[in-house]
Amino acid sequence: LSGLDPAQPYFQGTPIEVRLDKSDADFVDIIHTDSAPTIPNLGFGISPAIGHIDFYPNGGEEMPGCAKNPVSQIVDIDGIWEGTRDFVACNHLRSYKYYSDSIIYPDGFLGYPCVSYDLFQSGSCFPCPEEGCPNMGHYADKYKDKIKNGFLKLYLNTGEARDFPLWRYKVTVTLSGRRKVKGYVNVALYGSGGNTRQFQITKGTLKPDNTYTAYIDAEINVGEITKVKFLWNNNWINPTFPKLGAATITVEAGQNR
Repeated sequence: LSGLDPAQPYFQGTPIEVRLDKSDADFVDIIHTDSAPTIPNLGFGISPAIGHIDFYPNGGEEMPGCAKNPVSQIVDIDGIWEGTRDFVACNHLRSYKYYSDSIIYPDGFLGYPCVSYDLFQSGSCFPCPEEGCPNMGHYADKYKDKIKNGFLKLYLNTGEARDFPLWRYKVTVTLSGRRKVKGYVNVALYGSGGNTRQFQITKGTLKPDNTYTAYIDAEINVGEITKVKFLWNNNWINPTFPKLGAATITVEAGQNR
């Protein structure tokens, strides 16, 4: 039984006979997309974990793409009716959009077991544990036999618009060069599944022999990595023409470690 942002008003804090609960089916998975307090945030969705596994995409409260200006949202690519509904209850309605996208992407929407969204964002809950991560949405029940006692809270990020799934990678770059310089470092991944856009790994003072790490959420599953593109730039014209390179670049996929 999949709960798509189960309702908060009149249900949160009530006995389990009244609201959705993991005792209602052999396997209950929940997608929380609008779990901010109803007052004053107008959150429509329940916030506590109530299923066997509970997914909190983007932290579960504010979904990317829902803060667009009202006109652009109402004149939506899916039509004015869909756009108007999104304007009124965008976060709440993201749950079924993620679910429908998950049918098309059996390897997408990996939820990382974590205590909080902040810890997930910092990389503390990366990569997936040895038993793997469950997939939010249609294929969540593949994880059914791996459930242990208690509640399992899972975190992930999504895109702003369809297609919503993102794949998480840890990218570690060790710089080479003669002297430090101010600027930024970008990396793009190339693989058997396709290529990513450039992601900024670090900016500020770049020091040779220092190692910089970033967690990136790519729009595609790169698959087996064949090449990494490294680019750096300083923020202004430097007459000394400093040079920097990448001594090593390490990429770890969250999915298969």
